Amino acid sequence: MDENQNPNVNEVNEEDDFDNIVVLTDQNGVDTEFEFLDIVKVDDIEYVILLPVESADDGEVVIFRIEGEDENETYVGVDNVEEAEKVFNFFKEKAKDEFNFTE
Repeated sequence: MDENQNPNVNEVNEEDDFDNIVVLTDQNGVDTEFEFLDIVKVDDIEYVILLPVESADDGEVVIFRIEGEDENETYVGVDNVEEAEKVFNFFKEKAKDEFNFTE
């Protein structure tokens, strides 16, 4: 699983209750838990924004491009820094009332 770390996001709600947990399995069979934050569409491409549960305290999110549909849906890490920044900036604007963002 290729992960692209982005600037910090800290939840406004100080409760550490992860209601929207998803578990992703990488190509080596390793499971990783994430808190689902949002799905955004940028330039007709859908991306999922996730917060790794194991390192949630540092507030760095992971962005995956969504490929395929329904049961054939896969998440592909965004390796292009410009693409990741564009998606994260879109997410920041969309979620500005839900999260405190730090640079």
